[in-house]
Order: sequence, then structure tokens, then C-alpha cells
Amino acid sequence: MIGNFIADHIRGNNYTAYSKEIQQGIFLHRAIDTFTDAHPIVRKSKRRLHERYGHYDGVIIDIFYDYFLAKNWNSYSEIPLDIYTNKIYSLFKEKAPDLPLKSQQFIKYMIEYDILFNYQFEEGIAKVLNGMNNRTKGKSQMNLAIEDLKNLKEELEEDFTLFFKDLVNHSNKKLKEIIENL
Repeated sequence: MIGNFIADHIRGNNYTAYSKEIQQGIFLHRAIDTFTDAHPIVRKSKRRLHERYGHYDGVIIDIFYDYFLAKNWNSYSEIPLDIYTNKIYSLFKEKAPDLPLKSQQFIKYMIEYDILFNYQFEEGIAKVLNGMNNRTKGKSQMNLAIEDLKNLKEELEEDFTLFFKDLVNHSNKKLKEIIENL
């Protein structure tokens, strides 16, 4: 869990400073990113947004897919979303001092705004998109993407549902490989 969370803040082979379990999470995260970027359903979703957002389409689709996962959480987990997110926040708070600074900062933000739980609401997604737009100093226009979510909700949710089945299968296989080889 920790390795997967910090993976975007670990460059090159800097993962060697972490335990075997965290390294496994980092490698799994990297494998998921590669799989996702190449997946035809994800590419189809991105094409729906590309004209308006250019290379930011992938970031927006990631956020939209997080929305569909949180919104439909009960279909994927027996643990209620609020209980799951509180366990994650507790784990992250406990491990934060040992994590990269950017990860520590994001943990504070995530907990303060209850990001994981609020992904299930359009208002939560709108806040995330506004924040991302601010980080790009307005260049991305991601704040407008909430309109696209509302207009394309059925198509994008269908894309997500099909993709997520593939992702779960791929992740399970990949994690077994990573554990065997690390």
C-alpha cells in the first residue's frame, strides 16, 4: 500500500532505500501505470477529452476513474468506503515520517479534505479538478472537466467498468510476478 502510494515520488532506482514490501508496491504501481496507459479502453476515454484538454486528458481520466471506483465502491469491496479510507489515512499518518516530502505533504492534504472518501461525489471531483487547474496556473483548464464528467458519465462509467476488470486481473498476476522476483 505504501509503495503504491509513494511510487510517483520515487525516481529511478531510489526505491532501494525502502523495504522489500514497499519496493513491491512501487513496482506494482509502475506496472499499473504502464498497463493503464497502453489499454485501448483508457485510450478511448482519453480521446473523448483530448480535443479540449490535450495531454492533460490522461490526468482527467485518472480522476474520473477514481470517481467511478469510489461511487461504486460497494461493487468492489465488502469494506465500506468510509472505514477503508480511515484505515488508509491512519496507515499513511503512521508511516508519513519515513516517506518522501511530497508524499508527506499530499497525505496532509488528502486527510484534511478527505479526498479518498469525497471522490465518490461530483463536488469532490470538482474540487480536485479545480486544484489541479490551479497547479497548472490555469493552463490545463481542468476545472471545466466536471462538465465533461456530467455530459459523458454513462460512456465513461462503462469504459471504467470494463477497464477495471482487466486492471484487477492484470494487477493480481503482476503482483505475484513481482513477489516471486524480488
